[in-house]
Amino acid sequence: MGETEIVSRADGSPLRVLVVDDEVNIAELICMALRYEGWQVRAAHTGSRAVAAAKELDPDAVVLDMMLPDFDGLEVLRRLRITNPDLPVVFLTAKDAVEDRIAGLTAGGDDYVTKPFSLEEVVARLRGLMRRAGARREASSSILTVGDLRLDEDSHEVFRGEDEISLTATEFELLRYLMRNQRRVLSKAQILDRVWNYDFGGQANVVELYISYLRKKIDAGRQPMIHTLRGAGYVLKAAT
Repeated sequence: MGETEIVSRADGSPLRVLVVDDEVNIAELICMALRYEGWQVRAAHTGSRAVAAAKELDPDAVVLDMMLPDFDGLEVLRRLRITNPDLPVVFLTAKDAVEDRIAGLTAGGDDYVTKPFSLEEVVARLRGLMRRAGARREASSSILTVGDLRLDEDSHEVFRGEDEISLTATEFELLRYLMRNQRRVLSKAQILDRVWNYDFGGQANVVELYISYLRKKIDAGRQPMIHTLRGAGYVLKAAT
């Protein structure tokens, strides 16, 4: 799925995405790919169930098939936009259904993906929509927030709750990378490449060292946020 930073709600909680497709296998594949991104996902296989699910989920975006057994994607979009006029929608359309794509975009759909499609393409389109919609943070803001942890990318100030935390430049970059990818497991190789910008040639223990430094400052005496997944890497999550 690539290493682009994860997008999330402004409060740091996972994005909520509703996937609507009457082909159960396709819906499940999309859901699986989006859950891999750390997003909260729900599937619906008819238009009426999609409308009901949206009321419960309050989604940040919808992946919506144009052809459904009860009423079409355009009608689903119309009903969803009654309560959420700015809800981003990616339509799934048949490869040769040019009219569907035109109708979907004219009706207010934000983007479309033609079948057959790659899961990476669906994820990429949703990421783009979320950035444009400002779901991750207001464009003018430089604050990353995960639970009670806040990081200001401009001033380099870091707070856990009301406590200000002093970090070295490398610790700050490591924490920023973890926060931008909250709930995603990051390998030592990924962290080395992104934080130190080159391969340490087997000296990956530098990552363990700096993770331990961060833990002492971020997690000491508090509910832990930085977790180790043995054999996989590290993940930062809001304390529960």
